[in-house]
Amino acid sequence: MNLYSKIDKNFYKTLLILGLPIALQNLISSFLNMIDTVMVGQLGEVQIAAVGLANQYFFILVLMFFGINSGAGIFIAQYWGKRDISNIARAMGLSIIVGIITAVVFTIPGVLFPKSIMRIFTTDLLVIEEGSKFLYIISFSYIITAISFTYATALRCTGNVKLPVAASAIALVLNTILNFILITGKFGFPALGVSGSATATLISRVIELTIMLLFVYGKDYDIAVKFKSMFKFSLGYVKQFFKLCIPVIMNETFWSLGATMYLIIYARMGTSTIAAMNIVGTIERLGFILILGIGNAAAIMIGNKIGEGERETAVRYAKDFIKMSPIVGIITGGILIGISPFILTFYNVSPDVMHMARNVLIIVGIGLSIRMVNFVGIIGVLRSGGDTTMSMIIDLGGIWLIGVPLAYLGGIVLKLDVTIVYLMLFTDEAVKLFFILYRIKSGKWIKDVTVAG
Repeated sequence: MNLYSKIDKNFYKTLLILGLPIALQNLISSFLNMIDTVMVGQLGEVQIAAVGLANQYFFILVLMFFGINSGAGIFIAQYWGKRDISNIARAMGLSIIVGIITAVVFTIPGVLFPKSIMRIFTTDLLVIEEGSKFLYIISFSYIITAISFTYATALRCTGNVKLPVAASAIALVLNTILNFILITGKFGFPALGVSGSATATLISRVIELTIMLLFVYGKDYDIAVKFKSMFKFSLGYVKQFFKLCIPVIMNETFWSLGATMYLIIYARMGTSTIAAMNIVGTIERLGFILILGIGNAAAIMIGNKIGEGERETAVRYAKDFIKMSPIVGIITGGILIGISPFILTFYNVSPDVMHMARNVLIIVGIGLSIRMVNFVGIIGVLRSGGDTTMSMIIDLGGIWLIGVPLAYLGGIVLKLDVTIVYLMLFTDEAVKLFFILYRIKSGKWIKDVTVAG
């Protein structure tokens, strides 16, 4: 009984230390992103749709970065349990290499063929024109973002959660200030519209990376490794890394493509629909603040315990996280439903767009508890245990075998209201929930992925 109490106390103490800063970072990010959307929204529905669709291209890249760094994070968290800095450096090096290569693949088309990319998402000529302006500028930030992702992941997995939060907060505040100045033209600057928004984001991402690097190496953090040591890896290490990471990268890549299919379907349903769904996406991120904090804390805590060889504690942590997830989801969903009418009043859109957004946000709030269990189950438990292949099968099976076909059927074939279409998509989450809980209960997800350097 005393042992359980001790573990329980340590569990919640560590959760607060790791989860709160991550949740705070997401709160700042979501709030300021919402302000950005409101600013762009003052230009009109075309601009909201344009920036939203252009950002979808970046969204695919971000999820690939997330996949790369989720895989690297599994290694880093477990190696940190052993305090093996040399192998942490190697994981960071591989993550940076793969991230930069991926970023270049996205940067070149974004700079050279922005209109062609926009045509993938919509046939609206005005949206294509505005979106291509945004995409051309924002593409220059992709390589910077790849490096930032790796350092932020390594910091979190080694328990240093405050620096990424601080760097992100400063960058996001700067982004908002620059948006205010550049979008509509203040203090003598020209009114650049969506190009101003992209320029502000580019500058803020440069600042974010600069802050992180200055503090990591200036204050001699645990991950302040020499660049040379980051690129010394054996063939065995590389094979082990990619064996674990490829399913995660594929998972995030094809999941993001599935989510992109949703937006393409929404765009085909009309500019008003895609504008409404972009507003929903921005407000929805507020509901994911605690989900992201708890999910990432779970991944770090469980990964550390597996690395330390404490399998029973890792299993207990997994159960505790799964038990708390629906409760937090219900509370968060209720708050989201309550505040969404107030937030929507800041948008300069038509009553139809406002009505669509409001109805979809109610569904988002109601379904948040299920989505939280699924997110924590996949990101926080299965992946942190090294069970990346099964995570991929469950996640991609849900979106591609259930979600995308239902979205196409409802939105394109049957031409149903977007509220009904969005409701149909929750079938995907319900099916995934069953398989996630079954896999966790089996105990087959725990794997010590650490290898000799």
